[in-house]
Amino acid sequence: MLCDLCGKNQATVHLTEIIDNQITELHLCEECARAKSMEMEQQFGLADLLAGLAEFGKGVEEVESSKIKCPNCGLSYDEFKKIGKLGCSQCYNAFRRYLSSLLKKIHGSNKHVGKFPMKVASGLDKEKKPLLEELRQKLQRAIEREEFEEAAKIRDQIRELEKKQNKDETG
Repeated sequence: MLCDLCGKNQATVHLTEIIDNQITELHLCEECARAKSMEMEQQFGLADLLAGLAEFGKGVEEVESSKIKCPNCGLSYDEFKKIGKLGCSQCYNAFRRYLSSLLKKIHGSNKHVGKFPMKVASGLDKEKKPLLEELRQKLQRAIEREEFEEAAKIRDQIRELEKKQNKDETG
């Protein structure tokens, strides 16, 4: 399949655009895809998005945040808002106060609760998993027998084990 824009090269990138509820598929060569990418970046870049979100709810903190710099790489918070990228791992600590609310606006949470690949997840806490499963079965039996005080104790044990497991997984 040839590139939809230039018609010369083999299409290796396939884009689907949705504009005003109209779906358009584009098949592009690498060269045209790069140009299209730059065009899209100019129209609506990540830096603009972050700056817009950071500007949302400006106030007294705006003056404070403009003075903050990362002690490790020297990046200022204003520079971060312009380029949309942090300079180093220490920037997270330097800008923590402002990043927390920004991440919450973008992701709906400021804590990462991502997924583990199946291979990794299946290897975690092998000795705790059978115990958790056994406790869940006991809980189900206690509920069926309407032994609610016993069920509450088992529920609390499960929660405690899960809390420990989550703490172990996150470090």
